[in-house]
Amino acid sequence: MLLASRRVTASMSRRHGFFSLFALRWFVGSLGIWIASGILGGKIDYQNSLKVIIFSGLMLAIVNTLIKPVLVFLTFPFILLSLGLFMIVVNGLLLALVSNLYGPLHIDGFGSAMLAGMIIGLVNYLVVTILESKKEDA
Repeated sequence: MLLASRRVTASMSRRHGFFSLFALRWFVGSLGIWIASGILGGKIDYQNSLKVIIFSGLMLAIVNTLIKPVLVFLTFPFILLSLGLFMIVVNGLLLALVSNLYGPLHIDGFGSAMLAGMIIGLVNYLVVTILESKKEDA
């Protein structure tokens, strides 16, 4: 899942630039938060506002762009020892951070943040797979 994302990320950054890649991260983050809130029910509250979903996706894209690489570097031994499963914890931490920084988005507990991070990762994987297949067809 992570490798497919990196391949599309690398090819998109060469072809389209940083801003289109950031816009894709923003869209996937917003879509993932919306889907996760639907799946997890009352565990994620976005006040039924599209504005909250869009701004939360923006915050998640910024956090993933600036903080995630440093956090992955610092936790690399744990990621390696767990065969990548510790990335679920990293993604949950980042989503919990976004929830704490942006008040209208409320996530009930760290477990819900980890589950939401897994759902957002799955949405990311599906979007990347669709983009890869469209790229190969073109």
